[in-house]
Amino acid sequence: MEVKITTNTEILTTDGIPLRVSLKKTERKNKLRAFLLVFPLLLFILITFVVPIGDMLMRSVDDSHINTVFPKTFEEYEKWDGQDLPPEEVYRAIFDELATGEGIQVGKALTRMNYSKSGWKSLIKKTRRQIKKIVKSGELPVSYKDTLIEIHKGWGDPTFWIAMNQMINETTSIYYWNAMDRTFDIDGSVVKQNEERRIYVRTWWRTLEVSIYVTFFCLILGFPVAHLLANLPLRYSNLLMIFVLLPFWTSLLVRTTAWIVMLQQNGVINGILVWLGIINDDQRIQMVYNMTGTIIAMTQILLPFMILPLYSVMKVIPKSHMRAAQNLGAKPARAFYKVYLPQTIPGISAGGLLVFVLAIGYYITPALVGGKDGQLIGHWIAYHLKTTLNWGLCSALGSILLVLMLVLYWLYNKIVGIDNIKLG
Repeated sequence: MEVKITTNTEILTTDGIPLRVSLKKTERKNKLRAFLLVFPLLLFILITFVVPIGDMLMRSVDDSHINTVFPKTFEEYEKWDGQDLPPEEVYRAIFDELATGEGIQVGKALTRMNYSKSGWKSLIKKTRRQIKKIVKSGELPVSYKDTLIEIHKGWGDPTFWIAMNQMINETTSIYYWNAMDRTFDIDGSVVKQNEERRIYVRTWWRTLEVSIYVTFFCLILGFPVAHLLANLPLRYSNLLMIFVLLPFWTSLLVRTTAWIVMLQQNGVINGILVWLGIINDDQRIQMVYNMTGTIIAMTQILLPFMILPLYSVMKVIPKSHMRAAQNLGAKPARAFYKVYLPQTIPGISAGGLLVFVLAIGYYITPALVGGKDGQLIGHWIAYHLKTTLNWGLCSALGSILLVLMLVLYWLYNKIVGIDNIKLG
């Protein structure tokens, strides 16, 4: 680009455009070109990552569907003082809306109502069949309240009407409270679930416990392997690296099933222990369908995710550092602790965070190997997603897991520093 200087000291291009304006225009073009280059990736992340997470967060508090199915009922219900049974107007509203409501929409509403109190689905289904017969006969009830109670005694049970109070608002926090083994009582206060329904808090603690154990064992097992890989001659380290990467070439389902065969009481490991005389035949150890099996299988499966970051960091640590420390009088153990180990912290950080994040959301391996005692929170997310279709509770569990990971990430950044994470 040719430029020239005018008498008023304004620098112009050969086209007579001020150089400052021309540079800004060129800069805008470069920014636009850069944006267009990253736009496909940005769009992909937005569609496959941001939008699903936003939808999950919305579903975890959304309770609007049932209000569209029974709008008049909820309108009259809000006028009720909560004493005894609702007035005649509420019964008439539910009668009319069950008589005119579409089957598919009512069915979806029943699923939601059953989350608040078991029995709503059978109550509504039976009532709806009888209401259709009454409407078809052309004789409308004198008292809607008495008619519904006569059809099913549940309409005279105050607990059903109290449960309806959880569905009044279009947004609700009930799913989050359910995910923490809590619910609402008659006054709308948060109380603990019945003893037999308290399953999620215990599962949350188990998930954290298993994730910590797996991360610890992966570090203990992976550190010497990574150190060996980094210090062996190239031809030997390449061979060992093939064995480290070999699990990635095998189906996760196959590896998990193999662990079931190995860990069961009549499996390979127990057979070897009996053959060596370490245990008697009637003392075979139960290592599968419990937390022990979950930890063993997950540790083996996630071990490469610890070894690879450690290896990539150890590979670039100069071997002269240890020799220099020993020449200065440090014993090998002290030189390792004071000189070598601090330089591996970036790899430990990266591997530990990677293994922990993967472990806390694991589903397939705990579901197959863990049995009832080794199931993690991922099991309940999948269960409500596929079986109960309680997407609100499923989304709440996923949202809590997401927030938990963000909190742990924040704490990790405060204690260790995210800048210390390196992959080589």
